[in-house]
Amino acid sequence: MSADATECGIAREMFEADIASRTLGIEINELSPGRVVASMVVGPTMVNGHGITHGGFVFTLADTTFAMACNGYDTPAVAARADIRFLAPSRLGDILVAEATERARFGRNGIYDVTVRHGIETVAEFRGDSRTIASTPPRGISMESAARDR
Repeated sequence: MSADATECGIAREMFEADIASRTLGIEINELSPGRVVASMVVGPTMVNGHGITHGGFVFTLADTTFAMACNGYDTPAVAARADIRFLAPSRLGDILVAEATERARFGRNGIYDVTVRHGIETVAEFRGDSRTIASTPPRGISMESAARDR
């Protein structure tokens, strides 16, 4: 990940704890507040019956990239809404690159666009709306124990 070590702390911590994205091989290539580039190689378990990448994996790459972009600030954020348009197929072995760009940030809300590409071809366009939340539990405290202690 590129970016000053003091920047994007929430996003960095979140990605380190994101077993799902890391298990899929998603890598964060660039990270700054409101802008992220991530990549993933399409593996054999990601291909559907048509021999193309299952849309859920393309969505997951875009969603992870969106999550990192909206958590690049000092306030944690979650998705309020997201949608995707699939424009071209990708296949086994393809390297997908997703680039998230912040379009607007106002109050507790944000709007982010993510373009997923294979080479120069656009595979999908994703838009996500974020909403900041009050805080996350301190490190080492699970969400369950934080809820129990309220």
